[in-house]
Amino acid sequence: MILSGRMIKERLGKDIIIDPFDEKSLNPNSYNLKLHNELLIYDEDCLDMKKPNKTKSLTIPPEGLILEPGTLYLGRTMEYTETNNCVPMLEGRSSVGRLGLFVHVTAGFGDVGFKGYWTLEIHCIQPIRVYAEVALCQIYYHSIEGPFDPYISGKYQNNTGVQPSLMYQDFFIE
Repeated sequence: MILSGRMIKERLGKDIIIDPFDEKSLNPNSYNLKLHNELLIYDEDCLDMKKPNKTKSLTIPPEGLILEPGTLYLGRTMEYTETNNCVPMLEGRSSVGRLGLFVHVTAGFGDVGFKGYWTLEIHCIQPIRVYAEVALCQIYYHSIEGPFDPYISGKYQNNTGVQPSLMYQDFFIE
């Protein structure tokens, strides 16, 4: 089951945290999250899964920043979230998708127990000017059935900013 907007609001401060929270961003069954002004792009021609890849930081100025096709931009939400006892999911807003801007390539599925900012995998099909603080995506929550182990540790838990892939760490786990 997907939680309604009313249920999201009722659970705020208990097992759902959205900070900052703005009631105007609450939808019938989701909550709009805004784009922070920091972006990362990879600064290498060929990425390697087995090593940290160099990134370059970009700042979205007040007049906006034009994103170009063929580049993966990593952004993050302005909102910090914590989720317990339900599964957070992230989707792009339809108004954004209709402009040919995609906010996550494959990582819209969250873990129960996640705490942090959402890193957004942003790409576009044609040049587009984006702005910080725009509602770019929405978070929604599924109830979870049965006993579960919360996500208490991991590569991305308790992050404080945009995070590039840490997949290289998977190759060294024993």
